[in-house]
Formats: sequence, C-alpha cells, structure tokens
Amino acid sequence: MRIFVVDAFTDRAFAGNPAGVVLIEDDDKADDERWMQSVAAEMKHAETAFVRLKEQGPLPLRWFTPVREVDLCGHATLATAHVLGGDRTFTTRSGDLTCTTTGDGWVEMDFPADPATPVEVTTPLKAGLPGITVKAVAQGVSDVLVEAASAEEVRALQPDFAALAEVPGRGVIVTAPGDRPGLDVVSRCFYPSYGVPEDPVTGSAHCTLASWWAPRLGRAELLAEQASPRGGQVRVILAGDRVRLAGRAVTVLAGELIV
Repeated sequence: MRIFVVDAFTDRAFAGNPAGVVLIEDDDKADDERWMQSVAAEMKHAETAFVRLKEQGPLPLRWFTPVREVDLCGHATLATAHVLGGDRTFTTRSGDLTCTTTGDGWVEMDFPADPATPVEVTTPLKAGLPGITVKAVAQGVSDVLVEAASAEEVRALQPDFAALAEVPGRGVIVTAPGDRPGLDVVSRCFYPSYGVPEDPVTGSAHCTLASWWAPRLGRAELLAEQASPRGGQVRVILAGDRVRLAGRAVTVLAGELIV
C-alpha cells in the first residue's frame, strides 16, 4: 500500500500539521481497526488517515491518533484530498465530507459546524491554562473552547498538560481575536488525553472557532492562525450549519507500506 506524509495548512515543507495518509486497496485491511491503530502508532503523527480506494461513490475515510480513532480530522482530510487530487467526497463517522481543489492551490472542505454552548470554568481547565484571563468557556461536540483576553496571552501560554488531560472531551481550544491586520482569529489546540499534547493546526477545531467568532466579529468569512510552534493558517466561512475550511498542503514523503 502507498503511504504519504503531508504537511497540511501550509505552503512550505516542515510547517503546518503533518499527517500520514494510507491508500487502502486491500480488502483484508479495509476494516482492520487494530492494524490501522498500529500503523498510526508507528507513524506518531497527530492523525493518520486511511482511505479506501474504490471505483464508485464516496471514498470511506477514517482517522487515527497514535492512541485512538477520532470522529473528525480536518488536516488529515486536507492531506488525503491533496494526495488524491481533484474534487473528492469522503464518507466518514461525521457524515459525507466534500473537498474541492481551487485554482490557486487551496483545498476547500465542507464540514459540519460545531457551535459551542457556554459552560462554567472547571478546576482542571483553570489549572491547565496558567496566565490566561478567561473571558468565556463553551463546550462543543468535540472540544472545550476558552476565549482569552488577548492573542498575546494565547501565544505566550505554557499549558499544564496533565491538568488539561483531565478535562472531559477530546481537548481544549484557547482563542482570542487576531493581533495583526487581516488576521481575524488566533488559537492553539491541546489534546493530551488523545496522545497529542499540542496539535500544530487543527482543521476540525475551526468548525467550533467559526461558529464562535463569526457572529462576534460580524462577518462569516475569517482568516485564522493556529499559533503553534509550526503554525498554520485556515480560511473559514460559516454558512448556516456548515463550515467551509480551506488550506494548502505539501507532500514531504511518499513510500510503500509493506505490512
């Protein structure tokens, strides 16, 4: 089977968020969850995508972190669409996802919106985010969103991963308005309970970020930066109960998986 490593949400190698992409053409591997999990653990990327190649209909797509399967992953979907090229529809645990390649080299993905509901700050959450002035906390389907007082606080944050691992759900998004012209949103995302202390760029988190910031900033189309050490940018458009996410990608490795 062919296997790739793709840096997603970037236009240069060794930036953005790296993802593994495995193209499955072997029926014996198509539903082998233990094998997929073993490959993802071997790859050690935040997510490895497994896409079943077939002639007709949406292509089955699954995502695994080094320790477990997840319901939705934006950067590994972008990486998969980049490897396959053209316009693609994938069938996933989060429904059918459509990816469209634009003329300027961006891949646009149609994802479900994930609006977050305000909740109270918890002790593990407060302990896990030293130096953050919490303006609001909200719970989405997958993640807890924390609005900080400034992008400076978000960029300077040194989280307590052990404390954040105790927060229920997939992980924690810390966010604030953008701090330079043209940049609308800054965020960082932490998933220690899923084996990913800090994710470089998290496409699926922007389904929550778009739903949170679009009404507060008064516009549906936003440019977001995930301010991890590798960093990356995501174009987001909130359209009702859907979010269109767009990014670029670079293939850095292509090879053959022989087990």
